[in-house]
Amino acid sequence: MRVFVTGATGLIGGEVCRLLVAAGHEVVALSRSSRPRLPALARAVQGNPVASGAWQDELAACDACIHLAGEPVAAGRWTPERKRSIRASRVESARRVAEVMSSRGPRVLVSGSGVGYYGARKDEVLDEAAAPGSDFLASVCREWEETALSAAGRARVVVVRTGLVLARGGGALPRLLLPFRFYLGGPVGTGEFWQSWIHLADQAGLIAWALENSEVAGPLNATAPEPARNRDLARAIGRALRRPSALSVPVWGLRLALGELSSVVATGQRVIPQKALMLGYRFRFPALEPALADLLCA
Repeated sequence: MRVFVTGATGLIGGEVCRLLVAAGHEVVALSRSSRPRLPALARAVQGNPVASGAWQDELAACDACIHLAGEPVAAGRWTPERKRSIRASRVESARRVAEVMSSRGPRVLVSGSGVGYYGARKDEVLDEAAAPGSDFLASVCREWEETALSAAGRARVVVVRTGLVLARGGGALPRLLLPFRFYLGGPVGTGEFWQSWIHLADQAGLIAWALENSEVAGPLNATAPEPARNRDLARAIGRALRRPSALSVPVWGLRLALGELSSVVATGQRVIPQKALMLGYRFRFPALEPALADLLCA
């Protein structure tokens, strides 16, 4: 299968490309750079996913599309300008992909989204049928998904609601580890809120599985079957690193440092991958302790 991938140089996109190449697929990767770092055998196409361009003809010549482009949410404070950029990088790029796939080209679209779709929740167990939230990130995810799903009249569309991705080489984990390295690790506040996490291997595995499984359509939660409270995540990291995990980060300090972004860091959702489990995806790392052991102790 010839697969067009946006966001191919990101943490998730890079792993997905490696997985697809290893499985024998032909990968066509969109990048703004003229010399992107891609897995061997992946072919680069230069272009901006937010703007129409010649890259759309390359997309039309493919069998499927994995759309993962989007500016990192946690890269800095949410100024009005950054919020506009976060929204545009997701919604407008999805629009450019969908406008091609609504009339020609690939018949399968696997598009990114996030568990931020559900907004801040307490102990409610959330599967793919749960209602969306109403905060900034929820509104972005909702619009992002609606735009991708506009291609569903012609193509099978999957929107992957990604949780906290744990990876050795990037993402949230290195930032979570830093205070533990200095014996200052611990939960955020009381650590009561839930964090729906996923190992990078399963994140990429779920995307590749959704690409090839014709039964998968609509929203798909990309989270491990066993979400953890923030305090339990802190304890598990402490045990893996053999560091204490008793010091808590005050929520007011996060608000001071991060502004509105702190609402994402200090709240969470208890998300379960109901559709993946029901349709037979087998998680490599369903539980937190083995996932951290693989990432931190290997």
